[in-house]
Amino acid sequence: MITYLDADTRPLEQGWTLLLCEPGTFDGPDRINRALARLSAPVPGTVAEALHDAGLFDPAHPTPLHGKEAWYFRPLLGEAPGPAILRFEGLATIADVYLNGALVLTCKSMFEAHDVAVELTGEDELAICFRALTPHLEKRGPRAKWRPQMMSSQGLRLVRTTPLGSMPGWCPDIHALGPYRPISLIRAQQYALSDLRIHADLDEDGTGLLDVSFTLSTPVDNASLSCAGYSTPLMQQANGRYNARLELPAITPWWPATHGKPTLHGVTLALDGTTYALGLTGFRRIRLDRGHDGKDFALMVNGVKIFCRGAVWTNADITRLPGTAEDYAPWLALAANSGMNMIRIGGTMTYESADFFKLCDQLGVMVWQDFIFANFDYPISDDDFKAHVRCEAEQLLSASQGSPSMAVLCGGSEVFQQAAMLGLKEEVWKSTLFTSLLKEISTALRPDVPYIDNTPMGGAMPFAPNEGVSHYYGVGAYERPLEDARRANLRFAAECLAFAQVPQQKTLDHHLPVPPVHDPRWKARVPRDRHASWDFEDTRDHYLGLLYDLDPARLRRDNPARYLHLSRAVTGEVLEESFSEWRSKGSSCNGALIWTFQDLMPGAGWGLIDSTRLPKPVWYAARRAFSPVRVSMTDEGTNGLDLHLQNDGAQPKALMLDLACLRDGKTAVASAQRTMTLEPHASVTLAATTLFGAFFDTTYAYRFGPAAHSVTVATLSDADTGEVVSQAFHFPQGRKAAMYAAGMTTTLMQDDTGWFLTLETDQLAQSVHIALETGRPEDDFFHLAPGQPRRIRLFTEGQKPQGEIITAGSDQRFRF
Repeated sequence: MITYLDADTRPLEQGWTLLLCEPGTFDGPDRINRALARLSAPVPGTVAEALHDAGLFDPAHPTPLHGKEAWYFRPLLGEAPGPAILRFEGLATIADVYLNGALVLTCKSMFEAHDVAVELTGEDELAICFRALTPHLEKRGPRAKWRPQMMSSQGLRLVRTTPLGSMPGWCPDIHALGPYRPISLIRAQQYALSDLRIHADLDEDGTGLLDVSFTLSTPVDNASLSCAGYSTPLMQQANGRYNARLELPAITPWWPATHGKPTLHGVTLALDGTTYALGLTGFRRIRLDRGHDGKDFALMVNGVKIFCRGAVWTNADITRLPGTAEDYAPWLALAANSGMNMIRIGGTMTYESADFFKLCDQLGVMVWQDFIFANFDYPISDDDFKAHVRCEAEQLLSASQGSPSMAVLCGGSEVFQQAAMLGLKEEVWKSTLFTSLLKEISTALRPDVPYIDNTPMGGAMPFAPNEGVSHYYGVGAYERPLEDARRANLRFAAECLAFAQVPQQKTLDHHLPVPPVHDPRWKARVPRDRHASWDFEDTRDHYLGLLYDLDPARLRRDNPARYLHLSRAVTGEVLEESFSEWRSKGSSCNGALIWTFQDLMPGAGWGLIDSTRLPKPVWYAARRAFSPVRVSMTDEGTNGLDLHLQNDGAQPKALMLDLACLRDGKTAVASAQRTMTLEPHASVTLAATTLFGAFFDTTYAYRFGPAAHSVTVATLSDADTGEVVSQAFHFPQGRKAAMYAAGMTTTLMQDDTGWFLTLETDQLAQSVHIALETGRPEDDFFHLAPGQPRRIRLFTEGQKPQGEIITAGSDQRFRF
C-alpha cells in the first residue's frame, strides 16, 4: 500500500445503511430503492454486528449469513470535487464496489486491502455488494488430496476467508460478512511513498541497524532518516529508490517484558526540511537455536534463550471482528499482566490489524504469526490463488514491518499433520505454498524474523513432540498422566493444554444461567472435535478424578457446587504442574502456548479469559506459572524433591527461600531457609535434601513408615521487603490427603491505592476462591499456607468490596 505522508485522510465511518437480501435479487445498485436499505450499519463492522445492534441477530443462535447478499450504501454528498483515493482495508469476502453505479473494484479476498483512485463530483454515492459466499464454497476446484473433517465446508480451501464461523464444535457459526476493516477517503498531497521498507535489527555488538527504502512520488533535494538521536542522508539510487542504513551504537534494545524493557524508538523522515513520523520500532536480534542435535526449537532474543509462554489468540469479538487499539488493549493488557511473553495468531483465525502489533511492541509481548492456512490441501498450482496469497502476505508483513514484537512467522497450522495422520507420504503434504512461496516472501520482507513451514513439524512424524514444534495434548485431550509432560521430551508446543475452562460464577449467572454440565445450553458452549464421541469437559473431568481421587459424575450429582469449584481449580493445577516441568533447568522444553487465550462465547470454552474479558480461575494459575521470578517443585521419586528457581529478568534478585514439610497441613516436621541471589536470566535447581542438610523423605518414595507430612511448601520472598514473590506446593500423598476444612480469618483494609483483603489460616487451605460481588481479585484459586497471611489487592473501582471466601476443603463460606 502507498504511504501518504501529508494526506488528508478521513474515515468513512458514519452514514452507512444496509440491505440484506437473497443472492441475485438485484443486478446492480441502480435497481435498488434506497428506502429499502433502512438498517444503520457500523463501518468498520460486519453484517452480524449491524443485525445484532438492531435486535435481529442472536450470537448464541446465529443465523447463517454465507447464503445472503448484503448491500451497503453511503452518500458522499458535499465532498469536494476532484481526485481522491478510496481505501478499503478489508472486505469480507467476495465484494463489488460501485461509485455512482459504476463498478470500480471487485474484491476476492478478505485479507487484501485496496486503493481505488476516483474522481469525485460532490454528488456521489458509494455502494458495496457483499456477495453470498455459499456459491463460491460449492464450486469445484482442483481435486484435494485429503479432506479435513473439522471444517463445515471443503470449499474454504479455495476462498481466501477466515475459517472462524466454519468450525463446528470450535466456535459459533457466525460468518464473516461486511466491511470489517476501515474505509477511508484520502486526498493525497505532495509526498507519497511506494514500496516502503523498514527493517530494524540488532548486531551482536549491540549496534542497532535500521534500513529504510522507498520510492517517492515527488523528487526532493534533501532527504534524511533519523532515530534515537542519530541521522543519516537518504540516497537516491539509479532505479529511483531512496535508501539509507542508520547505525546506532549501544542502542537500548527491545526485550520481551519478562526479560527486560520493551524499549521503542521513533523513526522520522525529513523531506526538504519537513519532518514526518514513520512510527516506532525496536531493536532486537531473534535467532532460532536448533540445539546440538538439530532437533531443538528455541528462540534466542539478543543472545538470551527465552522460555516462551503464552496462549493462542482467537478474536476480540467474533461478531464484530474489530481491529482497533481500543478493542485490543484490554485483552492484551491481561496477557501482559499474566506474565505472557508470546501470543500466537493461529492459521484457523484471522489476521489482526497493525494496531495489534503496535500494542504488543509496547507491552513486550512477542507474536507468533501463522499465515491463515489450516488443515487443507490448498490449490497452490492455481495462478489466481497464488496471486492472492502473495498479495495478502506482502500486505501483512508490510503493515507490521519494523515491529519488534513479530517473533516467528509460520506458513500455517496442521496442514502437514492433517495429511500425515491420514497416512499420506511427505512428498504429498509438503506443499510449495509453505516451503517456497510464503518462505520467500517472509525472508524478503521480514529477514529479522525466523520462518517455519508449518506447525506442528519435525520428527519422524510432523506432530512428534520430541522434535521441532508440536501441538502437545498428551496431558490434556489424550488423558496421559501428568508425568507425560516430562516423558514426551517436548521441545516447543505451539499449542497445548486444552480444557473446557469453567468461567467465574458471576459470568455464568449473567450470561449462561442454566444447570451446569448436563443442560443442552451448557453443552452447546463446550468445545469438541467434530464427530468425536467426547468433548473437552470429559478431559477436564478425567483430571479432576485423577488429581482429587473423586468420581466426577457422582460429585456432580451429590455436590454440584463443590464439583464446579474443583472443576475451576483442577485445570489450573494441571497447568502449574506442567509448566513446573517445562520451565525447570535441564528440561528439553523451550516454550508452550496454551490453547486458547479467550473464549468467543460465554461458557466453558477453551479460553483462559471468558468472552466478557473476565479472567477465569485458570488465568490466575497461568499468571503464577508464567511469573518471571518463580519457585516450583518437581517430584524426582527416590531422588527426592527438586526446587527450581528462575529469574528471567535483567536485574539480579536478592531472595529468601523457605521450605517446610507440614504434617496435617499445619505442623512443620522439616524446614529450611536460605538467602540467595539469583543472577539475571538465571535458572537454578536445588535438592530439598541439600537445603535440609539431612535426609528427609520429601516425596514419600521410600515408605519406611506412615507418611510424615501431607504437603511441602516452598516460599520465595524478597530478601529486603519480605514480600512473597512466588510459592509452590507439593502433595506427596496426593491432593485428597491434604484436603482440610481449614478456618479462615479475613481483614478488609483500604489505603491510598485501593482495597486489600488479608487472608490467614492455621491449616493448609487448597484452591482459595475470592468471590467478589463486583470487580476481581489480584490472585484467585491459590493455596494458602498456615501462618503466612496473604494480602490480596481487590480491583473494585473504588467502592467497598463485598464477597465471600470459598475453599476446596469444605462447603463453609467466609463473608467479608
